[in-house]
Amino acid sequence: MKHTLSIAVLSLGALAAGAVHAEKIGFVNTERLLREAPLSVKAQKKLEKEFSPREQELQKMAKQARDLQAQLDREGVTMSETERKNKERDLANLNREFQRQSREFREDLNLRRNEELGAIQEKARKAILEIAKTEKFDLIVEQAVYFNPKIDITDRVMKELGER
Repeated sequence: MKHTLSIAVLSLGALAAGAVHAEKIGFVNTERLLREAPLSVKAQKKLEKEFSPREQELQKMAKQARDLQAQLDREGVTMSETERKNKERDLANLNREFQRQSREFREDLNLRRNEELGAIQEKARKAILEIAKTEKFDLIVEQAVYFNPKIDITDRVMKELGER
C-alpha cells in the first residue's frame, strides 16, 4: 500500500514537472471571449430580436396590472361591491398570467442562450485547437488564478472565430 502511494506521488510530481517545463503556454479568457467576440455579439443581438416581442408583451401586461391596481386604489371605495370584486379577480388573474408568462419567457430565453453559448464554445474550442496545433503550443489554459498578459491569446482566438 505504501509502495503504491509513493508511486502515485512520484507520478503526480512527474506530471506537474512536465507541465511546468512546457515550452509554449497560452491563456484564453473565455469569459471575455463569450462577451466580446463578434460571434457572441451577433448571437446576443439574435436573441434580443427573437425575444423582443415577448418581452414587450410582458411589459404591456405589467402596465395593465399596474393600471388596474391604480384604478382599484383610486376608485375602490366608490365602486359597488360586485364591481370591486370583479376588478380584484381580474387583477389576480392578470397577475397569475403575468407570472406564468414571465417564468416561461425566462426558461425559453435561458434555453436559447445556452444553445447559442454551446455553439460558440464549440467553435471557440476548435479555433483554440487549431491555434495550438499551428503555433505548436504545449499547453493552453482557460482558467487561472494568475496569468502573464504576454501569454494571453484571446485576441487571436477572437480573430480566428471572426474568420469562420
